[in-house]
Amino acid sequence: MKVMVEDWYRIGLWTLCGPLLCITIAVAYNGIAFAGDLPDIRYRAMMAAIVVPSILGIPLFLCFSLKLCELAAVNRRLGVVAATDGLTNCLNRNAFAEMVDLRIESLLSAGKCPYGALLIVDADHFKEINDRFGHQHGDTALAAMAQAIRSAVRAGDSVGRLGGEEFGVFLPGVDRSAAQAVAERLRRSVEAVPFSANGERHTLSVSVGGVVFDGEARFSLLFPQADERLYLAKREGRNCVRLTGFEAKSPTLAFAEP
Repeated sequence: MKVMVEDWYRIGLWTLCGPLLCITIAVAYNGIAFAGDLPDIRYRAMMAAIVVPSILGIPLFLCFSLKLCELAAVNRRLGVVAATDGLTNCLNRNAFAEMVDLRIESLLSAGKCPYGALLIVDADHFKEINDRFGHQHGDTALAAMAQAIRSAVRAGDSVGRLGGEEFGVFLPGVDRSAAQAVAERLRRSVEAVPFSANGERHTLSVSVGGVVFDGEARFSLLFPQADERLYLAKREGRNCVRLTGFEAKSPTLAFAEP
């Protein structure tokens, strides 16, 4: 099990402080208990109060610390698994939505005005892939599309699988022009995926709908507007990008230029 640097720090701290605490208590107790005895007896009592906790405490606290850190590592791993879609290695819908809200809220808490874009990316004619090649090849196509999307976005962007063949992409700190550029790049990246099954080549493509926001927003408000643009992209021929500005549904939320 992988142990992080912070875990090694905790291991060292527990291994050092645990026995020291035991020694301190033992020395204090023996000092009181043997206060009226001869100096030689008091000396031996003090030595016993130091040596015995050291011999027993160091390995015990070391073992205890290692087990706690292993448990922490397991919990971290479980957290990653719970937040990740197993097929595409993207965030799952709940984790993605929570991440969007947390990133916006963190900027608001810091007194900064959040801005960026939410993209909804949906595979075109995906049922045809499943029908022609089978669901196993459909899963392969989905994984390839997810990889193409991740390779096309920036380092600070986030990608999640919202369900089925639909993905979400969160682009913090972009204006409409930059969001359009990223959306077009990921669309072309998917189109360039060399997907083939049963000896047949099949061109993959996605439609992209997005909403650009400037101010306070939430995933639950951004998603419906991005989804509307996705359906517009589907109606207008697929394999294209359609963006809009965020229209606030509440007077407390900012309005972005359409």
